[in-house]
Amino acid sequence: MTEATTSSDALARSAPARGWRAVFPPAQWLRTYRAQWLSHDAIAGVTLAAYGIPVSLAYASLAGLPAQYGIYCYLVGGLFYALFGSSRQLAIGPTSAISMLVGVTVVGMADGDPARFVSIAALTACVIAAMCVIAWIFKLSSLVNFISETILLGFKAGAALTIAMTQLPKLFGVKGGGHNFFEGAYSLATQLPDTNFAVLAFGVAAIALLVLGEKFLPGRPIALFVVVVSIIVLSVTPLIDLGFKVVGVVPQGLPEFRLPGLRVRDVDGVLPLAFACLLLAYVESVSAARALAQKNGYEIDPRQELLGLGAANLAAGFFQAYPVAGGLSQSSVNDKAGAKTPLALVFASITIGLALMYLTGLLANLPNVVLAAIVLVAVKGLIDIRELRHVWKVSRYEFFVSMVAFSAVLLEGILKGVIVAVLVSMLLLIRRAAHPHVAFLGRIPGTRGFSDIERNPDNETIPGVLIFRVEASLLYFNVEHVREAVWNKVRATAGPVKMVVCDLSISPIVDLAGARMLKTLHSQLEAAGIRLRLVAAHASARDMLRAEGLEERVGYFGRRVTVADAVDEFQVSRLKPQPDGA
Repeated sequence: MTEATTSSDALARSAPARGWRAVFPPAQWLRTYRAQWLSHDAIAGVTLAAYGIPVSLAYASLAGLPAQYGIYCYLVGGLFYALFGSSRQLAIGPTSAISMLVGVTVVGMADGDPARFVSIAALTACVIAAMCVIAWIFKLSSLVNFISETILLGFKAGAALTIAMTQLPKLFGVKGGGHNFFEGAYSLATQLPDTNFAVLAFGVAAIALLVLGEKFLPGRPIALFVVVVSIIVLSVTPLIDLGFKVVGVVPQGLPEFRLPGLRVRDVDGVLPLAFACLLLAYVESVSAARALAQKNGYEIDPRQELLGLGAANLAAGFFQAYPVAGGLSQSSVNDKAGAKTPLALVFASITIGLALMYLTGLLANLPNVVLAAIVLVAVKGLIDIRELRHVWKVSRYEFFVSMVAFSAVLLEGILKGVIVAVLVSMLLLIRRAAHPHVAFLGRIPGTRGFSDIERNPDNETIPGVLIFRVEASLLYFNVEHVREAVWNKVRATAGPVKMVVCDLSISPIVDLAGARMLKTLHSQLEAAGIRLRLVAAHASARDMLRAEGLEERVGYFGRRVTVADAVDEFQVSRLKPQPDGA
């Protein structure tokens, strides 16, 4: 048995925590902590810091903030997540999508004032923290599941292209412009004759090194190596005189504790921005945390992740940073480097703190084109071509929905793209709930069972009998669809229909509107000389149907009455001699 397996087994066997320990995970994993894990966590923390520093510099530029604010995100975000998060390998810091969202949205709120820009970014992080606590109190963690993976697939691809378009002008050494992907592409195309080929060559070389390092040295801090080499090259050669823009002096020292200088009522639009950031942060964090937990043999608590994410963002808001989240790329680095517990995040924060106190002067000649290269390589992972092809093959409808989110991001930007993604998810859910599949059944040859005749054409139809099954609960928003589907089938059936059987076996709930729809259907069928029978209703459904007087109208529908029983009853009644005049 390997050490990794032993550690995961020991942690998995720990008893469920209660009371204050349930909301303070260190009280749980510290009880089973082993001395030999300390070296693993320390190495993982240093490796994560080496990865995170250059990436955070790049993401800070994407957010429109000075470079140090990205580093502050990693410094305090991971440290406070370690106190409340349930994942043992998740790494917290700035992400490409959230950085872009902050950058393009806050610029319109700041009115050109850099200090106001910083305050709004910090205020957004604090509002996210408040939203996390509210969601934790009301147990709203499951609501994020209403946003389909198909929607997120298209959204991420659109976000990747949008982010890439903001970085390509830096790669070509031009100004760029535009408010969305297409405007940015047009602006870049018109400026291509002004390309700075020295900057372009330097950026392409950086991209090549990052891609090769990602392929052949996965989990290693290749970005740090590229940053160091680029600083050395620009420091000892005259390249900097060829039009290279650099990061400049990064303030030395740790961030100060400082409350945002603004309140929510002072900034129009901060609540939608915070909600969009929370949505992205929670989805990305929980997805990454679940993947790592499954790999390492334990489970995360999605509700507890709200507290972990809230604590990280509250710290970001109070220590001059901006919204943070857990990302799969930095978390994979942490995991591959050997992290056993969140203590790795503490070591990462210590390492970053030391770098801020003693090494910031080395970043002055870091070229912006290298930061653009880091972002461009990072966002390519947001585009999952293989999954898009799979969705295209499996469901053209789902692919179309995915492309709606994709197009919304390209046309309207990430913030409106998030809103469209949420709305499309809700509309898709409502549409499916309002239009459940109504299966019409036939007898499975040689049995007393019945199944969907559309999927099983060999099933036997029963002359004079139409059998249907609603594959959902009968609720107020779908009953008209069900009634219309049944009547359309009655009209389309060859030969006279004498009895309609409603199989309620997979309709666990029938509300008042559902019961009244069945009562109306009974009256309409009866007027047409057709009998209605109800079978296989669940207990709560039977109670509702009986309360509406259905049993007196359609006959006994106790829990043991099946479709086969109703069919037998009909066939026996057809064999009996009919009275004169019938």
